[in-house]
Amino acid sequence: MQSGSQPITISQAKQDASSIFLAKVFNWMTIGLGITGIVAYGTAVSGLAQIIIGSPLFLVIAIGTLGLVFFLSARIDKIQASTASTLFIAYSVLNGLFFSTIFLRYTGASIAGTFLITAGMFGAMAMYGTVTKKDLSGWGSFLFMGLIGVIIASVVNIFLKSPGVYWVISMIGVFIFTGLTAYDVQKIKKMGEEGILSQGQEAIVKGSIMGALALYLDFINLFLMLLRFFGGSRD
Repeated sequence: MQSGSQPITISQAKQDASSIFLAKVFNWMTIGLGITGIVAYGTAVSGLAQIIIGSPLFLVIAIGTLGLVFFLSARIDKIQASTASTLFIAYSVLNGLFFSTIFLRYTGASIAGTFLITAGMFGAMAMYGTVTKKDLSGWGSFLFMGLIGVIIASVVNIFLKSPGVYWVISMIGVFIFTGLTAYDVQKIKKMGEEGILSQGQEAIVKGSIMGALALYLDFINLFLMLLRFFGGSRD
């Protein structure tokens, strides 16, 4: 009787561990998005966004945000948890400065509306990634190739300036980032099931930071793609 109940106990323990770890990841992601939103809005209403977009500072901020993502991804195993959390917060602030410029192009109402749509889509796909029994690991390479294609097409379209290509890129981008949301959530869930909570506080914090960064990027990029469809221009 005991041996028969043991697999259920182990399964329940894994579910509990994955739930705890997912909660930590989503907490960090929420903190990051909150910081970005507050900084973006504050920068926009203060008039600093107009200064940023009209100066070399815009390029410096853009390079800084990319640099922090690559640094965190490459050095996460070698830096302390406190450093990782500080860099994540710094990244959120820089992104807030960068995205403050969207308030110069789109109305506040359309930005808020698009944010709610993004939250709904992200939440649905996150829930799917959490509860589905289907292994989504096979999606990874397909979605990554699609992401590379979107990046290349976006760069090319800077020179082509084709509205048709722009909308196709945006539509494909929506599918890619909704897919990545489910894929990343399931991957994070598996990290919890595989025992990251038993590896010590340093590993937990660094793992939750990297998970939060992945989901933060999924959310932000999905929001930007949807904003192209639902954003109301100030012009």
